[in-house]
Amino acid sequence: MSLQNPTFIPGPTNLPEVLRKACDMPTIDHRSPLFGDILRPARAGVQQVLKSRDAEILIFPSTGTGGWETALTNTLAPGDTVLAARNGMFSQRWVDMCQRHGLTVEIVETPWGEGIPADRFEEILSADKAHKIKAVLATHNETATGVRSDISAVRRAMDAAAHPALLFVDGVSSIGSMDFRFDDWGVDIAVSGSQKGFMLPAGLAILGLSPKAMAAAETATLPRAFFDIRDMKRAYDNAAYPYTPLVGLLNGLNLSTKMLLDEGLDNVFARHRRIADGVRAAVAAWGLPLCAATPDLYSDTVSAVRTPEGVDATEIVRRAAADYGVAFGVGLGQLSGKAFRIGHLGSLTDVMMLSGLATLEMCMADLGLDIRPGSGVAAAQDVYRKSQTPQAREAAE
Repeated sequence: MSLQNPTFIPGPTNLPEVLRKACDMPTIDHRSPLFGDILRPARAGVQQVLKSRDAEILIFPSTGTGGWETALTNTLAPGDTVLAARNGMFSQRWVDMCQRHGLTVEIVETPWGEGIPADRFEEILSADKAHKIKAVLATHNETATGVRSDISAVRRAMDAAAHPALLFVDGVSSIGSMDFRFDDWGVDIAVSGSQKGFMLPAGLAILGLSPKAMAAAETATLPRAFFDIRDMKRAYDNAAYPYTPLVGLLNGLNLSTKMLLDEGLDNVFARHRRIADGVRAAVAAWGLPLCAATPDLYSDTVSAVRTPEGVDATEIVRRAAADYGVAFGVGLGQLSGKAFRIGHLGSLTDVMMLSGLATLEMCMADLGLDIRPGSGVAAAQDVYRKSQTPQAREAAE
């Protein structure tokens, strides 16, 4: 694998040099005032990226998976019931974690390629007159299938059922890259990680918690120690950590959120949409289908592309890595060998994306697929050129 080439996996994403340098810093005393000068603006920046006024931002040394565990163990009790749709590998992993913690999971089986069925959630919640369901789990962006679900529709379903359950949202591959509205959507816990939209190395579980979720920690009885939000909150009150923090990554997060906010969140989201539109145009030119069932479900951070019957999609990914030094994502779970994934999030430009699309064309042609080299690249170029007309640039400014 060539370190000179950008990666096109759904995360970790490409590291801007300025962020890599921000993480590479001398040792400081993490109990000194200097650490507070890193921690406070990093938390404030995340709060703005989440579009929240009062979410409590907690940042643990972990990954998004640790963030899931933090959400569960700090708000629930053994035997509690949660509601979740299983529509991809990452929603399945969250379900599995719940079951390992002794929770009862009411699973809405959903075809891979479809989004969360908010109407079905409303039916289930309306029928739960005893309010046994304590939390609703929603994967905003299913990284395995390239499907974005409508979180606002999930909140409307909960409100229509007048149900008091907490709303937990996995935003690991969406937050910082696609529009996320913590307050407007009535989210109680949002989970993200440092290695995707925040353009940093893996190592931070980033959470936003509503006052309702923070209050639930006082009565939750699932075991917790390292991920206890009460310990973290008490430490934050003194600009400190309950244990040794990842100072370099937090310094990177401070700068990362500043970069996102300086670019302007709407511009960040528009950039991701434009790059994704180019990818989708290329895939259509190749005559291949996306896993996402309909355009309203298309993710702006990852596209899962199905290959024809009898074509091992994993071989395309292997060829790209071995012959051209470029990384793409393999299909997961039900899509193993049947799809490859193109990550188009984080630190990425139109021109970088064109190099990835050209690489895929070479790989598919090498493997004998009926793909004309240049066809997808040209389709993506049309998208990118039209978005860079003087009129488009003027509107962006």
